[in-house]
Amino acid sequence: MDDTTHNSPDTSGTLDEALERLHSFGPERDGWLSNHAPMAVEALVHHGQAPGVHRWLDHYRAKLEDMPDRFAEVTPDNWREALGDPRRIADWTAYFERETADRPWREVLAEWWPRLLPGIAAGATHPVIRVGHCVRTLLASDGNGEKSGNAPRIAELAHGLGYWAARHQPLPPLAPLAPASGAAAALDAVDRVPDQSGGIRERLGQLTAFPLWPPQPVTDAGLARTRLEELVRAATHRYAAYAHGSPVMLVHAATAPNAVLRTLPALPRELWAPSLDAAWAASAAVTAAYSPARPADHPAAPAGLTPEEVFARAAAHGDDHTIKFTDTALDVGGPLALAAALRSIELNPPVL
Repeated sequence: MDDTTHNSPDTSGTLDEALERLHSFGPERDGWLSNHAPMAVEALVHHGQAPGVHRWLDHYRAKLEDMPDRFAEVTPDNWREALGDPRRIADWTAYFERETADRPWREVLAEWWPRLLPGIAAGATHPVIRVGHCVRTLLASDGNGEKSGNAPRIAELAHGLGYWAARHQPLPPLAPLAPASGAAAALDAVDRVPDQSGGIRERLGQLTAFPLWPPQPVTDAGLARTRLEELVRAATHRYAAYAHGSPVMLVHAATAPNAVLRTLPALPRELWAPSLDAAWAASAAVTAAYSPARPADHPAAPAGLTPEEVFARAAAHGDDHTIKFTDTALDVGGPLALAAALRSIELNPPVL
């Protein structure tokens, strides 16, 4: 992955202000559509676009809904029965607010990550993406896990984990298909679901089998990270040719595994290999649900266009999925990733 676009921690206070604005709102709207604002503002600030964040939020405000009412308290004794119950979004958020108030955030994350990982498809993968954005900024600002000065970011982790727990959605049992030699070949070998007319929940219910990738079980943490980087790179590059099938939804084939990749440094190394397996399942699921039958021709990235210039175009474009996908493309780096980012700017309608 490309390290040339990593920025220093935000010192403007803009991200914390934005998160504080957002935490009175729920993670969804219109019943199940996700609130992308916390993820988008983190990406904007990370790439030097902090001056435009509040204007972007003012525009996005019309899409926000208040946090739902509490239903019944989640406790250490009843959490299993509350897992995957979307009525409990506010209850789960309150639970994680209590947990992160009493313990270091890394400890809470390490305990709950393996519990939540089987439901990585929750909310069309938005909860894990939200957690990935949050962990990135926590690691940048507070690598030792101290709470001082990070209250809005730790609160954001509670919101992300709470959303994930409430929408927890395991995939159906999946049979292994022929092994694939690499991540790009594995994504190409994913079978499209028979009926792509419904929403993501209906589409995921049609999944039956995935190519076996990696072809051999991964037990070494370092190799798991390398394979995860390969998956993010392959999904990002693939977007350029296949995004026309669903320009919005197909970004998640790359942004979901990248969220997992961003979270690895905060996790015990024994969780890295199962994280790779879950990330592959999420990327393959989105690919099966939304890929078109055939690729399309697309232009290469203009020569000489810098990553910073590409992200500035995404920020000016304003679409939340475009901003988040371009953020991932800059993590990958290189001309193919920039071409994919420009494809998202081309295909998604601008909102600013």
